[in-house]
Order: sequence, then structure tokens, then C-alpha cells
Amino acid sequence: MSARLFVDFALREPGQAVELPPGAARHAQVLRLQPGDALQLFDGRSDRLWTAEVTAMGRSSVAVRLLEAREVQHELPLAVTLATVMPANDRMDFLVEKATELGAAALQPLMGERSVLRLAGDRAEKKRGHWQGVAQAAAEQCGRVRLPVIGAVQTLPAWLAALPPLQDGEARWLASPGAAPVRRPEALQAVTLLTGPEGGLSDAEEKLAAAAGFQRIGLGPRILRADTAPLALLAFLGLGAV
Repeated sequence: MSARLFVDFALREPGQAVELPPGAARHAQVLRLQPGDALQLFDGRSDRLWTAEVTAMGRSSVAVRLLEAREVQHELPLAVTLATVMPANDRMDFLVEKATELGAAALQPLMGERSVLRLAGDRAEKKRGHWQGVAQAAAEQCGRVRLPVIGAVQTLPAWLAALPPLQDGEARWLASPGAAPVRRPEALQAVTLLTGPEGGLSDAEEKLAAAAGFQRIGLGPRILRADTAPLALLAFLGLGAV
């Protein structure tokens, strides 16, 4: 199977000459691709996967020519946003990677009252760029041609206050141990799932979420870790189990 690489600019038409960006070029060089070899490219802007041919290999540059595109349908049937109060250590990297594989449309990193991981300023923006790179690598591996959007780190109250009113076909779910499981309505088009950190959300935070239209849902009889709960729901949605 040929390499699948993401490029951060629009791929438009057969015959287009493309200079691979530095990350993709390094990948092609590591794979020892040569002129005439085939690879696949996607730009995250559509459902198209392009076949391309290497035309030149330089010391730090790789030129390719687009051949043809095909439409692929690898997205979930509804848009799922994971809004999670960030777990500590490297668990957020794991969450971003697996959420990309499972089809999340967007991830919103949050800070709450019980957060261990706290980010602000340049450090927060650097982390967001890192997580977008994790999502890119996961998309290349798993066959997606759309990348989940990683939102800027925010506090939970600020994010909740900025949410627009609920729309038809949209649901907002708050993962809460002990709550009754929810079944997916037939007309559902978008879900935002809010999950807490290692210590869970505080009572005050749950009240703020309820005021913003979030419904408490259960994910089974066991207590799931902060990085497991959102992935469990994604898997259920992807397999049509709820």
C-alpha cells in the first residue's frame, strides 16, 4: 500500500504540480521513495484522496504530480465534538490519537476546578499545535481524509458561556457516573460530549453544564478513566450501538 500523507494546502486538479511540505517530504524520504513511485495525498478540506506520482527527490524537497482523486467516506454519520477537561501527563496525546481513529470531528481541551494539567499563553498554543500534529499522524495511519479540529485551550466556564443555543438535530451530553444510558435519537446530526478530569466535574460545573443544555448520560456500571470515557462513547456511536 502506498504512503498516505497530509498536506496543508488545497489539492485541486489532475496534473497539478505539488511541492510536499517539510513534514511530508521527510516522510517520503524516510520511505526512500523515488521518481515514478506512487503515494496518496489528502488536504483535509474534502472527502477526496489523491493518487500522486513522485517527479523529483531533492536533499530536503520532494516534488509530486497529482494523478486522480477518489471520494472516500470514512467519517461518522454524525459530527461528534469531544469537550474534555484535559487529563494529566501524556494521556491527552493518547486521547487525541484514538479520538481521531474513532472519527471525532473536533476536540475541545478544557480546564476545570479539579484539573491537574493547566495551560495558558504560548504553552497552551504550542500544545494545541502538538495535538493537531498527533491528529494528523493518526489520520494518515487510519485512512481518514478529514482532520479533527483541535480547539484552543479554555476554561470550562468560559467555553460553556460562549456556546450558542442548541439547534434541531443537536445533542449535548455530559458523561456522569450513575446516570441512565441515553439512546441516540434517529434525527441526531451532531453531539457534543463533555467529560471531566481524573477527579470528575464539581457540582457547580455540572450545574453550569446543565444550564448550557447538557444532559447527564451514563456509560455503563464501571467508573471509566478520563481518557477512556469519551472514547467509549465514540466507539458506541461509530458502531451504531446507541
